[in-house]
Amino acid sequence: MHTIEKRIRRHIQGKKVLLLFILTIIVYLTMILITIPKVMAYGSGMPLLDMMPLGYDMAYVNDLFNALGSKGRVAYLHTQIPIDMLYPGLFAISYCLVLGFFLNKLDKLKTPLVVLCLLPFVVAAMDYAENIGIIFMLKEFPTISTSNVTIISYFSLLKSTATTLYFVILIGSLLTLGIKTLRK
Repeated sequence: MHTIEKRIRRHIQGKKVLLLFILTIIVYLTMILITIPKVMAYGSGMPLLDMMPLGYDMAYVNDLFNALGSKGRVAYLHTQIPIDMLYPGLFAISYCLVLGFFLNKLDKLKTPLVVLCLLPFVVAAMDYAENIGIIFMLKEFPTISTSNVTIISYFSLLKSTATTLYFVILIGSLLTLGIKTLRK
């Protein structure tokens, strides 16, 4: 834990954290406002697999990929996936440092709570696994196995669960900091 704390402490200067956070948000907004709607338009607005926090099944994948058609699947593979391969790494680093920044303000960075800063890396690992799985399915369609869909869907579910847990922890940290600041 000491090594984690040292590495985080080395990078939690306000400007550095803010710049990484802004870059991460720009990439996220690019996906949400541009690449995802562009791909979804091919599939009559059906949500992409990346946007299915509770997972999906074989029937949904077949319906989506058929609705997207060959042009939509190519757009998914070459428009959405490349930017979504950049995002998880940015998310992991910036959100690790954001939480580290606030834990430091709470004088909790030297405690076992520092391991919570690693949760964004779990999110990123699940997101990368999901993305690699989606690439595989897009390339193999229409001969995708149900077991592959199940495994990839599981990564999507783990990603959304870990993301939710992270934001609950972050909000809790912010509320604690706010209460601590108001008491002073």
